[in-house]
Amino acid sequence: MKNKPIFTLITLCSFSAIVFSQCNKLGNPVTYTPPATDTVSYAESDSDFANPERGFYRVAETYANNYVPLNIEQMKQWRTLQKADDGNYKVYSTLVFRDIVLEGYTDKNLPQNLLDKINNDFDAARQAGMKLILRFCYTIIQNSGACPEGFICPPYGDAPKNIVLGQIAQLKPLLQNNADVIACIQMGFIGTWGENYYSDYFGDPSSNGKGKLTDKNWSDKNEVLKALLDALPSSRMIQVRTPQMKQRYVYGINAPTSSSPLTDANAFDSSDEARIGFHNDCFLSSPNDYGTYDDYGNSSSPSGDAYSILHAYAAADGKYVVVGGETCDDAYSPENDCENAGKAQTEMYNMHYSFLNCAYNNDVNDDWQTGGCMDAIKKNLGYRFVLHNAIFPKDAVMAGMQLSFTLNIENVGYASPYNARPVELIMRNQLTKKEFVFTINTDVRKWYPGNNIINAKIIADNNMPAGQYELFLFLPDAAQSLSQRSEYAIRFANENMWDAATGYNNLNEVIEIK
Repeated sequence: MKNKPIFTLITLCSFSAIVFSQCNKLGNPVTYTPPATDTVSYAESDSDFANPERGFYRVAETYANNYVPLNIEQMKQWRTLQKADDGNYKVYSTLVFRDIVLEGYTDKNLPQNLLDKINNDFDAARQAGMKLILRFCYTIIQNSGACPEGFICPPYGDAPKNIVLGQIAQLKPLLQNNADVIACIQMGFIGTWGENYYSDYFGDPSSNGKGKLTDKNWSDKNEVLKALLDALPSSRMIQVRTPQMKQRYVYGINAPTSSSPLTDANAFDSSDEARIGFHNDCFLSSPNDYGTYDDYGNSSSPSGDAYSILHAYAAADGKYVVVGGETCDDAYSPENDCENAGKAQTEMYNMHYSFLNCAYNNDVNDDWQTGGCMDAIKKNLGYRFVLHNAIFPKDAVMAGMQLSFTLNIENVGYASPYNARPVELIMRNQLTKKEFVFTINTDVRKWYPGNNIINAKIIADNNMPAGQYELFLFLPDAAQSLSQRSEYAIRFANENMWDAATGYNNLNEVIEIK
């Protein structure tokens, strides 16, 4: 009986001690200490250099009945700093505008030998490390005469819809099989130069014709555009000549000029709307760029100038699609000159230009050289990525565990990339040189002009041997056929970063794996 109270007391004291201990833990929680990090800063480069799918393009026009194949060695030269055609400036080019004039084929199918020649062009571009901007048309001839326009009169020389659709069907296998070296395609086919204006079969909105387009004209154009969208893989975009052409395709032939542009929500989703961009072949050539921003009406509405609303639409929509073109008239000066007298760079930035022609019109382009803004234009057409700094873990990371890091990237260019590509972290063992590749969860097409913060997380491979690993950033082409070609990888505009042999961007950081 005496021992029982003693046992109880001991038990109660022990319990009290436990309770006190637990309360003490709740009242004084352990403070979380974030893992130590290293911040690496990088120096921006002012150099001009070649980067895929952007910049000034070269022109290689050919005729179906007198086919001149693309020259591999010439294209390799174009990738280096070369004088622009009839220009007073030099450019690096990674794009070739391949304009194929189907003269003589306005009433029949394309022969197999012509299709073979076109296929050979794709092979040549691939060997040279280039990509093509494609356009097919039937005539580039201006027949002057006694008509209201004077300098160009009908008949213009393009083909009827059934011929166009039949030839697109013939070209489809080539386009599908060679999409890796197709940067984009321009709608083409319709009208002189393939610019969808002076046409014998799809409406003539000039003063030579009805001065506007009819419902049937719009419907026929939409049918051709749909066929081209279907002929290309969904990974590739098509450029149309005017913003209203996209509106009337996406929203129908009665679509108002106030139709809504793309947004972040539906950009890059492989829909038809997300795959239609613009080529303005009269950039800053007149108050409305020679009809680029006109409303061409339809059967129940008149035509007229719609610059303000269509220009705003194209600016908003162009953030998410491929935009490019050429200059065509130097008379619109000083507007098409360098700032501050002109607005050339401002317009390229606002409209998200990725490429321009260096062969036409050099009366305009040369003014950018003498005016002092050409160097900036050459570097900023399309994307230009500058890595300002990156934050990496300071302590060793265990194999099989998470590795987190941050990249602070500024896109100082006019646009983001319009074709998808992976972003990879390469970890190379300093001793064995074995590389481990990790895909970063980000969409480079959404690295818009301005600052982009990429917070990345990867899981280090369980099989990674302990050791020191150098880090590289690699943005290869998405196509397996080109993914290991350094010419097709994106180079950052930073000092002491680019490895031309591999296409890697050296992050100048070493992480320990244990």
